[in-house]
Amino acid sequence: MGFSSKNDYFFYILGKFALKRENIRSRGDFLNYYDEIKNKLIDNEIYNRVKDYSKERNKVITYFEVGKLLDEAGKHYGENIIKEYSLKLINEVGKKFNERTLRRIRQYYRVFCNKKWSPMATKLSWSHYTELLSIKDERKLNYYINISIKNNLSKRQLREKIKTNEYERLDEETKSKLINNEEYYVTDFVKNPILIKNNFGYKEIPEKVLKKLILENIELFMNELGNSFCFVGSEYKIKIGDRYNYIDLLLFNIEYNCYVVIELKVTELKKEHIGQIQVYMNYIDNNLKKIEQDKTIGIIICKKENNYIIEYCSDDRIIAREYALV
Repeated sequence: MGFSSKNDYFFYILGKFALKRENIRSRGDFLNYYDEIKNKLIDNEIYNRVKDYSKERNKVITYFEVGKLLDEAGKHYGENIIKEYSLKLINEVGKKFNERTLRRIRQYYRVFCNKKWSPMATKLSWSHYTELLSIKDERKLNYYINISIKNNLSKRQLREKIKTNEYERLDEETKSKLINNEEYYVTDFVKNPILIKNNFGYKEIPEKVLKKLILENIELFMNELGNSFCFVGSEYKIKIGDRYNYIDLLLFNIEYNCYVVIELKVTELKKEHIGQIQVYMNYIDNNLKKIEQDKTIGIIICKKENNYIIEYCSDDRIIAREYALV
């Protein structure tokens, strides 16, 4: 290579040194990211063995910080950096830190970094967050986070609620209350449709069989209605005048301190169903309800709703929901 002057040669050599120094600095940044990630993961592994009672919280915090570092490193060095880091971490920290795990940790940071609250301030475990990562809608995400904390849901319970589209089965008024942080009512979290476990593959069923399916999975059924329900009785016997009547299901809600009458119908909702459940509700209020308890609620579970009938029902304590056999 020829140079026209000594100055040209001098600047050529100076440029080579500058390029080499830049490469060294870049390599140093690469190692700085990696070393910080590795040290955080090692500390977390040690913490897991020593302080079992709070290891999940530490993991949530560590993975959030590692996710941030992975995100920054990816912006500097491109997507392949995740694979490079995983190969080194597998050898130096543990086999579980493969490329898939690191990408999930980075996704966890990206999903939750711009939220009004920090995942580090919640009581959820890393397993809970892995179930939540696929949810894009922020309102839906907040719903599942809130019910997981409030109801102390396990990972399996949370997964089941997401799988059955629980949020989508809430009515729009309830979703609005969630957004605006308004006060809830006992019927707000009754799903529509209500899913009823059907292990026998029935297509068309009479009321007696519908009731049998519900009673075989009564806990799942009450979860479909919301929180804090407990079972009082089935075919609950009451005497009106000189005749006996039977309430399909009688429940009690502890949180709202009220009885709940359930009537099952395998037809479309009819106006006479409204009259029937009103009589039962009034009976419970007059004969079972204590002074300090709230008025009885009525839920008609039918094959098909009729919004016109509900619209002209004067008693706002009565709601109707469809059922679906699953």
